[in-house]
Amino acid sequence: MVNGYQVSQAIYVAATLGIADLLKDGSRTSDELAVATEADPPTLYRLLRALAAVDVLHEEDGRRFALTPVGEQLRSDHPQSLHGWAAFIGRPYYWEAWGHLIESVCTGENAFRLLNGTDIWSYRAERPDESAIFDRAMMALTGATNRALLDAYDFGRFGTVCDVGGGNGALLASLLVKYPEMQGILFDQTHVVANAGDILRDVADRCRVVPGSFFESVPEGGDAYVLKSIIHDWDDKQSTTILRACRRAVNGGLLLVVERILGDPNEDPATKFSDLNMLVAPGGQERTVEEFGELLAAAGFELGGVTATSSGLAVLEAAPV
Repeated sequence: MVNGYQVSQAIYVAATLGIADLLKDGSRTSDELAVATEADPPTLYRLLRALAAVDVLHEEDGRRFALTPVGEQLRSDHPQSLHGWAAFIGRPYYWEAWGHLIESVCTGENAFRLLNGTDIWSYRAERPDESAIFDRAMMALTGATNRALLDAYDFGRFGTVCDVGGGNGALLASLLVKYPEMQGILFDQTHVVANAGDILRDVADRCRVVPGSFFESVPEGGDAYVLKSIIHDWDDKQSTTILRACRRAVNGGLLLVVERILGDPNEDPATKFSDLNMLVAPGGQERTVEEFGELLAAAGFELGGVTATSSGLAVLEAAPV
């Protein structure tokens, strides 16, 4: 566990160089891969053999390498691709924030802001290349979680769903495809929804795209308002502001907060390390059901049912009061 960062960095480099895509049609030598990636041949071999030792690749005779079932998920075209996430986690600005975890622990402050003097959202907004890499990372995580979400929760009873902070529309597009009678509203910042055209193309006649800030207001007209992996990005004060903006728009409908829920002591490492990720990067936190209930109550909602999914996310239903 102490040396885990070495593996993640090696995977990041392989993803950034596109090694898995180069191997999708069969094994190749390290020299062939070096030519294709413009890498130093002997040094690339050292990287590849290390990844083969942890079952990402398989080393054959003659310094040839092939993908393992694990490594297949680094292909950009794989149905369960993690390529976008793997190519994001080693970006210097993100990696350096984790390097300042101790400062967050000692001060209670967000490591990224301590290091850069600004929040991570403003940082990426000013750097379109980094913003695009982050969007691809979110896409990589979204596929599996969206399938689990649609399998576990019945969205079919809602006529219009508003996806608040819905990014490029991947979740909303999945909902509109599954439910042909449903109407959708995609709401996010202007520079974010600008990239939604391709994803929403097949359902564009049933989807309205609205740019804006969920700190200020949320579009009216929805029967359900979805906040998927949004609240964990923010502290309690900012989260309450977002929820109150939703409350002003929700008239007779439901708010669906889709988040991880902190597990019992000595369990649930995925959520508890995600909580540390929220601490060092965006500055938010993961929460218990009770903590979500308190946040929602402060914003004028009452927490109702909680539906677990196979992805680790849960749907928390909240009704206006």
